[in-house]
Amino acid sequence: MNELFKDNCLLITGGTGSFGNAVLQRFLNTGCFNEIRIFSRDEKKQDDMRNHLKNSKLKFFIGDVRDYDSIEPATRGVDYIFHAAALKQVPSCEFFPMQAVKTNVEGTQNVIRAAAFNGVKKVICLSTDKAAYPINAMGISKAMMEKVAIAESRNLLNTTVCLTRYGNVMASRGSVMPLFINQIKQELPLTITDPNMTRFLMSLQDAVELVLFAFQHGNQGDLFVNKAPAATIGDLALALKELAHSESEIKIIGTRHGEKLFETLCTREEMMKAVDMGNFYRIPADNRDLNYSMYFSEGAQELAQMDDYNSHNTERLDVEGIKNLISKLAFVRKELFAEEVDEFLV
Repeated sequence: MNELFKDNCLLITGGTGSFGNAVLQRFLNTGCFNEIRIFSRDEKKQDDMRNHLKNSKLKFFIGDVRDYDSIEPATRGVDYIFHAAALKQVPSCEFFPMQAVKTNVEGTQNVIRAAAFNGVKKVICLSTDKAAYPINAMGISKAMMEKVAIAESRNLLNTTVCLTRYGNVMASRGSVMPLFINQIKQELPLTITDPNMTRFLMSLQDAVELVLFAFQHGNQGDLFVNKAPAATIGDLALALKELAHSESEIKIIGTRHGEKLFETLCTREEMMKAVDMGNFYRIPADNRDLNYSMYFSEGAQELAQMDDYNSHNTERLDVEGIKNLISKLAFVRKELFAEEVDEFLV
């Protein structure tokens, strides 16, 4: 991995977010990359990161992926891009769907076209399990982002575009764990939409490993998914209560706008062509042209017999298993165990 990235320049869009901080934790003080560029629209977060890390490898660019004229200069001289900029909170996107389209769909096209214009070697676009069988505006916009990325990749010769799709990142901003922990600390009821709802459990480090795997193994238009355990929201709440020795009650409040009972990482249609690569699935792009109708004379019987890969049928952790997993998280160690943890790693 060091040799792949040695003496190269990396650009992270949305780089002040949780994923960007995890990437910096992994690479900033290694021999990988002689320059890492942080592109985002939040000058406050950039200033905090700059003052906290004080590292000459870091370069900061203020801009918005919606604006091609701001992202294009940031890609000049770049070798690799992690495209993490997105609107990703389900309720916000549900009420402002066109904002999700502008950032998640149009913004991705801007990043890819700027990358191609400036000869970037490889772009990895980060997607979400909500893009598989989407029912909410955020998932629909991410599904369209995937389609746009694959469509753009078909016309590129010197820039490779791949995608990664992963589930909920534990303790990331806007996720349920910070909410539960805050409610526990204030001795409030833990508000659960549906205790039987299941979600994949991934750490930020898992997300980074998935992206790095895509960099090493991805061909044009490939989508990568990592295999991950899951848990019910009810068991997650119980695990946090037990770790915190909390007596807070659990209050069922009903499903929010656009929420699913379970999340899908690979659709059954994708599983038909997925390549099992151990801890990951690789889903190659469908690169037929518009004359593909000549290939269809009858339906594929295998599809009816194929299952998707979702948080209901993957490995299910019990309360003890969840406790073992989440007790290793920096956020949990800081908030529940009062350990001293670098705030930029939380």
